[in-house]
This record gives sequence, structure tokens and C-alpha cells, in this order.
Amino acid sequence: MTRNHRSRRVAVALLGVAALSLPLAACSSGGSGASDGDVKISLLMPMAEDDTTAADALIAAFEDENPGITVKLETQPAGTEGDNLTKTKLATGEMNDVFFYNSGSLLQALNPDQTLVDLSDEAWMKDVDKSMIESVSTKNGTYGAPWGSTQAGGILYSKKIYADLGLQVPTDWAEYAANNDKIKAAGKTAVIQTYGDTFSSQLYVLGDFANVLAQDPKWADGYTAGKKKFADQPALQGFLDLQISHDEGWLNKDFASARFDKGIGMLAKGEGAHYPMQTGAIASLKQNYPDNINDVGVFPVPAQKAEDTNLTVWLPNAMYIPKTTEGDKLAAAKKLLAFITSKGGCDIQNEYIQPSGPYAISTCELPDDVPVMLTEMQSYIDDGRSGTALEYLSPIKGPNLENILVEVGSGIRSAEDGAALYDEDVKKQAQQLGIEGW
Repeated sequence: MTRNHRSRRVAVALLGVAALSLPLAACSSGGSGASDGDVKISLLMPMAEDDTTAADALIAAFEDENPGITVKLETQPAGTEGDNLTKTKLATGEMNDVFFYNSGSLLQALNPDQTLVDLSDEAWMKDVDKSMIESVSTKNGTYGAPWGSTQAGGILYSKKIYADLGLQVPTDWAEYAANNDKIKAAGKTAVIQTYGDTFSSQLYVLGDFANVLAQDPKWADGYTAGKKKFADQPALQGFLDLQISHDEGWLNKDFASARFDKGIGMLAKGEGAHYPMQTGAIASLKQNYPDNINDVGVFPVPAQKAEDTNLTVWLPNAMYIPKTTEGDKLAAAKKLLAFITSKGGCDIQNEYIQPSGPYAISTCELPDDVPVMLTEMQSYIDDGRSGTALEYLSPIKGPNLENILVEVGSGIRSAEDGAALYDEDVKKQAQQLGIEGW
């Protein structure tokens, strides 16, 4: 399916906000075209066919600045289906001229040294944060241009409930537990869980990783080498947090079947106090509960000790160029990435996409009127109380984590058994990747 971008520019300007990327809940399919030009390139995005507003606006602005280049937008499903399509296209030499994909460990599975164009020498690379560069690099090259903002994984909380009950943001697990007991006694749901969408089971564990790093800064290296395990502390604690939340009766009664949208609604309306989740959920708040967007804040998954409590941060995904893009198309593709990383590209993001955290490039700044959740996130980063998510420090993540955590969070399996089972899941994945030490 194709569409003409130039004919849609007025419509694009009127359509308003369209979320482009929420890693835990992405979407699918479609295609798009452009008017005649000297060079034609294609851009592949994992998004819904009816949700292309931001991408359309990006292409329209780029084409206005580069009249000799036209860009055709193509879409495909996200998740496992889209991941398989991306790998197939790269393997068969049929990849689009530019494509959007994960940064961090999932990128390594694409064999970037063999399949992608090295962007190390591009002028805009000097503006990219060091941690972002590391997440799209190998020892041999740097391959991605950031598109989207960072996001944090922690505890989203109801500021209304906290104000009504006179609660303070906890700095350690004991304070968090005491808050939950008070919330439960007041007849509110203390901790929202939504295992009808299994991805949401992961945030106690994934969001605890900055706390693991605070206790053992070299944990990720040991984990990649097969020497550190989730069955041992400090990484076991995230599994224990999940089990404790269930065993203490802090959860909503329908935790086993509730979906993400309901969880966000409970939080926005003050029906539940805490939701372990990423700040990317702010897009759903803005769309469905705009009047309540500043009623929701964020704090880190509390560690056992206050000095170890840190906010875990996820980096944005990125745009890549496959090695099959050559000649004039390669030059045009590089111009598109240069525009994406420029202030003009940033303006498109701020206008059409709700940021979920600070940007990973200095040419892009958050608008002044960001929701309170993001100012709270920024405060942890500014105070040096944050750390990068594990997936950017190690290529290993077992595929069955969310299902194992649903069992732990439902009281079906103990935290210790779940962590040991996940270690076996990790071992199989590390062996498939051919990583030494496994």
C-alpha cells in the first residue's frame, strides 16, 4: 500500500499527537509512497497503518528541506513477528533503505558488523550520549541514530492517593511496604498488576537492575560471562519483590486477567496507588486520561537499603541503514538520519510524540511543559541516582522471563524457583548466541 506524503501535509498538521514507540506495547503494518524526485528511498517502521502521523510529518519536513529526495514509508508489525521479518529482510538482501529497530542486546542479533552501515564518522554522532552510542555499537562500528526518548522503569504512583493519605515517596523497601499496608487499610489497591498483558509482569525485576548495579557495578559483565545468576542476591531481589507483593495481598483482585489499559486507568483515577511500569505509559495517560496526567508520578523500585535505590533507564531505539543501501540511495539515507538527529527532527518528535523521558542526543530537548512524571524522572538522573537497564549492558535476555514472572507474581511459583528457572532460560539463550562461558 502506498500514499503520497506531499498531498497529506495539511492533514498531517491537523492530526495532532501519534505515539510512535512504546517498547513494551508496539504495533503493526501498511505502507506509503512519495512524489517524483531524483532519488527515492524507503523507510521501514514497526507501527500501525492508521498511526503514521509522526512518521508522515517527519518525511514531509525532510522532503521540504531535500527536494531531490522522496521517501516511501512502509510499515510492519512490531514484536516477534516484526523482528522475524526484519531478520529475514536483512538475510535476503531485501531490507528497506532505512529501518527502525531496537538498540541494545537485540541489535546484536542482527550481526550489525556484517549487515549495517557504520555511521561512526557522521557529523551528528558527536551530539549523541555516550550510553546511547554504546547501545548501537560493536567493537568495529556504530550503527544507529536515536529516534525517540529515554524512559524509566520503576513504580508509577498516584499522587492523589499519596496526598490523601499523607504518604511520602519511599526511599527503601521497608518504607514502600509500610505505604502499601496503609493504602490497603484505606480500601485502595496498593499495587496494580495486569498479567492479562504478560509483558507488564517484568518491571519489578527489570526496574530493579539499577539497584543491582549500585551493589555490584560489574554484575552485567559477570552475568554475560555466565558467572552471575538471578538465583543469587542481589538480582534475586526483584523476584522476591514480586512474590512479596502477591503474598501480602497488595494486588488488585483481577490481577491475573487485567490488561495494561485498565491498570493505567486505575492509577489515573486514584483507584490504585502503585503500578510497576515504564514511563512510556505516559502516552496512554495523555491519550485516555489527559486531565489526570499530572496525578501520576514515578519513583525507583525501592532497594532494601536507601543508598542502593536508583532509577533504571531504558535508551531509545534507533534508525539504521543496511549495507544493501548503496550509491545515491546511501547518500540520501544518510541525509535522512542527519535530519532525524537535527533540531528539525527533534521538533517533529516533540510535536507529534509524547516524550517518556529525556532525549539521548543534545540537539533534542524536552519541552518546558512536560508532565510531572518526567520532571521527577529527570531529578533522579540529575542527582546521579539512575542506571542503565541490563539489556544495554548484556546481549542476553531469556525469552520466557515474562511468563515465569507471571507465575511468581501469581503465587504459583516461589521467587527462588522462578529465578532458577530463568537462569536456565538465560543459559539456553546464551548458548544459542554462542557466548563464551556458557
